[in-house]
Amino acid sequence: MIGSHTRPAALLETLGRSIVGQRAVLETLVLTVIAGGHVLLEGAPGVAKTLACRALAAAIGGTFRRIQFTPDLLPSDIVGTRVFDQRTATFATVPGPIFANVVLADEINRAPAKVQSALLEGMQEHHATIGPETLAFPDPFVVLATMNPLDGDGTYALPLAQMDRFLAKVIVGYPDRDDERAIVDRFGTSDVDLPASVVTLDDVRSWRTAARAVFLDAKLRDYIVDIVRATREPARLGEFGKYIESGASPRAAIALAQLVRARAFLEDRDFATPDDVRDLAPSVLRHRIAYGYRVATEGIDTEAIVQAAIGAVHAP
Repeated sequence: MIGSHTRPAALLETLGRSIVGQRAVLETLVLTVIAGGHVLLEGAPGVAKTLACRALAAAIGGTFRRIQFTPDLLPSDIVGTRVFDQRTATFATVPGPIFANVVLADEINRAPAKVQSALLEGMQEHHATIGPETLAFPDPFVVLATMNPLDGDGTYALPLAQMDRFLAKVIVGYPDRDDERAIVDRFGTSDVDLPASVVTLDDVRSWRTAARAVFLDAKLRDYIVDIVRATREPARLGEFGKYIESGASPRAAIALAQLVRARAFLEDRDFATPDDVRDLAPSVLRHRIAYGYRVATEGIDTEAIVQAAIGAVHAP
């Protein structure tokens, strides 16, 4: 189905050799690359969020930039600025680190909203405006953002509009005992060897074109739409409905359809299934639902609310 280009499964297998465990996280990263979106990774420190992003960038052979988000960061530190050249008496445009194939926004919630919003135009439009110039980003362009949910001091909540720009959100958990032992054995005495150019940027572009051709049955499209709409219809969620302030936007349905096609393509299928939708729906919905204050006061697990929305719709 892929022809002469490298299979995306090769990228996933290579990442699996660099990162112990975290198979679901690595799969979502690869699916996001195929679908042409951005991904938000949330997890405690030390669970290989940054390492997974670095490994992905090295494996696709593109340019990579890391932006460490801090409270004193400025929008110009991300998109770039204009600098006066005294020799020519003219202003020159200096692009920022966002001009790369893979951009790691490390601890994105540690910068104020003005800096976070600097990513918005680029994530959606794939270009940035610096002074009078509008410059296009390299193709492909992927933003991988990380968040630490445990330490709230000095952090700023991401606005829902920005969260909606991420195709998927992944919860990166702790490894099980066997994986943690393997991590100690493998990395306790040596540095991590990152994969180098396992696939090319042309491969990635060809994957995106081929993934769009994956067949998505009309009943499956209705299934996707109904799941997203269920998050906006609290009555359908039973006891969990009272905890939702606003549900997922129509962009969630588009994102889920893109990921479902990418999953089928990754597994070398030319059609998608209801299982693809069920498996990928949580990563699309969990960051697009706004919850009321009672979720925190009553200690409600938001993942259970997402699963209730998925379970409220019968699969075709």
